[in-house]
Amino acid sequence: MNIKKHIPNLITLINLFCGCVAIVYVSKAINSSDPTKYYEMAFYMVCLGIFFDFFDGFFARLFKVSSPLGLQLDSLADMVTSGVTPGYVMYSMFTNSAHELGTHSAIPFLGFIITLGSCYRLANFNIDTRQTDSFIGLPTPANALFILSLPLVISFSDSLMILEILTNQWVLLIITLCSAYILNAEIPLFSLKIKKFSFKENALQIVFLIISVLMVILLQYTAIPLIITFYVLLSIINNLFLKK
Repeated sequence: MNIKKHIPNLITLINLFCGCVAIVYVSKAINSSDPTKYYEMAFYMVCLGIFFDFFDGFFARLFKVSSPLGLQLDSLADMVTSGVTPGYVMYSMFTNSAHELGTHSAIPFLGFIITLGSCYRLANFNIDTRQTDSFIGLPTPANALFILSLPLVISFSDSLMILEILTNQWVLLIITLCSAYILNAEIPLFSLKIKKFSFKENALQIVFLIISVLMVILLQYTAIPLIITFYVLLSIINNLFLKK
């Protein structure tokens, strides 16, 4: 029995497990008078799932055991961790602004548009041969981190303006629609993989990573959505320079 061929799939299943646990924590946050600790745990579980999501492919290439089964498992696991979870978080954020929406409003369910966009993105990624060394549209893990950081920004920010913005139903709806769009937009985004130890060839990635680390140190959770937004904008600027 070749144990090596099962290691990447096992890692993928751990990613799926992390996503399931994250969903449980989001459900606890919705029904809690102090939801912050549950949102934090959901955020960390998704981060852990994304960590394992990176290493399943790494070990598959290392052991040369890539398979169609592994590809399908990877997408299914990502669908839960980086698709269902952020949709559920957005649903919970809409629900928390229920005083504006009305008790029986169906608007919170619009949060799952993020899940639908993630599903389409993952299915399309499997058949798109253009995304081997870079991305077209925002990867689902990055989008998941963006969405899961929002309730934490609300909890830990001292700004009343940020609180008012991120609890406004129309702002949440705009974020939801933009999220589903950017996942599937025909926008090339640079890869963070550093293949050669050359600053010249990896200047963009290195500068982005340094700025991102500094932002996390200075702004903590607030840095996460800013970093994802910065990543998209930097990619667009880079594309404009490449066309010249």
